Amino acid sequence: MLKMRDLLEVPMLFEFMIDPEVFPYVRQKATTVDEFYFLTKQSIEAEDRGELISRTILDEYQQPIGTINLFDIEDNYGFLATWLGKPYFGKGYNRQAKDAFFHELFTTKGIDGIFMKVQKSNKRSLKAVVKLPYVTVANELYESMYDRINAASDEAIYDLFVITKEHYLSYQQFQMAAAVGTDEEVS
Repeated sequence: MLKMRDLLEVPMLFEFMIDPEVFPYVRQKATTVDEFYFLTKQSIEAEDRGELISRTILDEYQQPIGTINLFDIEDNYGFLATWLGKPYFGKGYNRQAKDAFFHELFTTKGIDGIFMKVQKSNKRSLKAVVKLPYVTVANELYESMYDRINAASDEAIYDLFVITKEHYLSYQQFQMAAAVGTDEEVS
């Protein structure tokens, strides 16, 4: 489902990224394959320095279909950026990738929280975010961060969401407990 980024996947991912329904929402935009090679190499090096965490999303055939990243890591919090190729929209890959990525971040990478800024005009992403049961709307909860991400505009263009380690792991624990539930009577 997820793997470390590498340069071999660049041509395939580039074709997905330049689709007009994907490109506007990609954080690290590249207009040529060479530029995408350069950005991918920079991402790999930045991860080695602890500045970001980046993974390639794979389909069931182990083919690259998108990326999921944690950018701007500061005080064990970072910003999530994820995208999928258009043929994979609405097929559950985004949710599976997020679950795997969040588990890695919270259990092995020492991350305490994940911010998501979503353009108010990006209905597809807003719909996907509110489906996650462990997400909290953070416009008021983290007001200074909300103001910071919207500072470049006269009116707010982003909504801010947060996933905390505590909420995510509590939700996972609840899911596991529900799956293990039994019909035995206790006397």
